[in-house]
Amino acid sequence: MLTIGIKGSAELLVTENLTAREVGSGTVAVLATPMMIALMEKTCLLSVRPFLEAGQDTVGTHVDVAHTAATPVGMRVRCESELVEIDRRRLVYRVTAWDEAGVVGEGTHTRFVIDIEKFQAKAGMRKP
Repeated sequence: MLTIGIKGSAELLVTENLTAREVGSGTVAVLATPMMIALMEKTCLLSVRPFLEAGQDTVGTHVDVAHTAATPVGMRVRCESELVEIDRRRLVYRVTAWDEAGVVGEGTHTRFVIDIEKFQAKAGMRKP
């Protein structure tokens, strides 16, 4: 059962392929903001999976974070999340990321609980 206060954590090692230069979000060899956000989303996703019913998962719908420090290649980044609000299927998390020198990003992330089959079918019906 989903409850306020569920916490999660995940980490990554900053490699060249995770840098702004490589993912196209900048020209420098530091952790790209999109990659930090992906770590935050992953942390939230994994934190609640054990509490979902079979056939359910969550999808991200909103990210409001600040990327406040640059992390160079070779440094580890750890993210922690806490589920702070539940409104039916809407889940809101507080997220913070640190590298070995301190906080590098923080904010909130919103996800929705979905039925995987229904969601995939609906997405498959979208046409240009």
